[in-house]
Amino acid sequence: MDEFFEQVEEIRSFIESLAEKVEEVKRKHSAILASPNPDEKTKVELEDLMAEIKKLANKVRSKLKSIQQTIEQEEGQNRSSADLRIRKTQHSTLSRKFVEVMSEYNTTQSDYRERCKGRIQRQLEITGRNTTNEELESMLESDNPAIFTSGIIMDNITQQAMNEIETRHNEIIKLENSIRELHDMFMDMAMLVESQGEMIDRIEYNVEHSVDYVERAVSDTKKAVKYQSKARRVSHLCGLKQCMCSMDKVECIPGFCLCARSVVMSSAFGVLWLVFVLLATANLLVQQCECSR
Repeated sequence: MDEFFEQVEEIRSFIESLAEKVEEVKRKHSAILASPNPDEKTKVELEDLMAEIKKLANKVRSKLKSIQQTIEQEEGQNRSSADLRIRKTQHSTLSRKFVEVMSEYNTTQSDYRERCKGRIQRQLEITGRNTTNEELESMLESDNPAIFTSGIIMDNITQQAMNEIETRHNEIIKLENSIRELHDMFMDMAMLVESQGEMIDRIEYNVEHSVDYVERAVSDTKKAVKYQSKARRVSHLCGLKQCMCSMDKVECIPGFCLCARSVVMSSAFGVLWLVFVLLATANLLVQQCECSR
């Protein structure tokens, strides 16, 4: 299992790296949208980040698939062991975390597309061309930038607006290509996690209830120790007063003493009975002393 846990740690580190890169993509998106004509360096850095995410995501997917195949082989051999349960739990946890990160990446890309589309629509309004959302979507699906300039009389302001439209359009085209490339992988992992959802929920339920059982067991153990301590004190009292019980022919039953303290004291004549027993004991001791002389 050492090799398996090393693999788990490696996959976990890859997923953490993916999450960091997704956050960096968000920052690049904000920087690009903040400028009508973003510098080429920022755009290249964004493209490099997206390529790294794609490469790393495929690597994680491949490793998770490998673990899944191992699990299926062991299940096919009707093996049911603690190691197999550990593998399934770790695989489910990693798969879910991976899908969460990739879902965040997908959401980030979708938000960026909407913001780019909003900028294009505003720039079209500057040029005097109003479009509905459906018309704009149809224009964005075209790979021909000339569709945006059709019927527009150019001036300096209009030209600046058209430059930004072209920039945002190119960004959307690159973005959609990236989304399509990752779509199949994302759906594959999402379906896997969905199928594992019931098992993961069951594991979480068992873990939560195990904690409750442990806490209850600790509480019961403390009570048992307390009761045992009390029982020992009663037992010692019974032992100390065995002589008095035997002299009066009063039996001392283990766990329930019928001697003077536990029974007679509970009655109205308890005090008198105790005095009588003590006097009888003293008288017996005096007689024993005289006999020994």
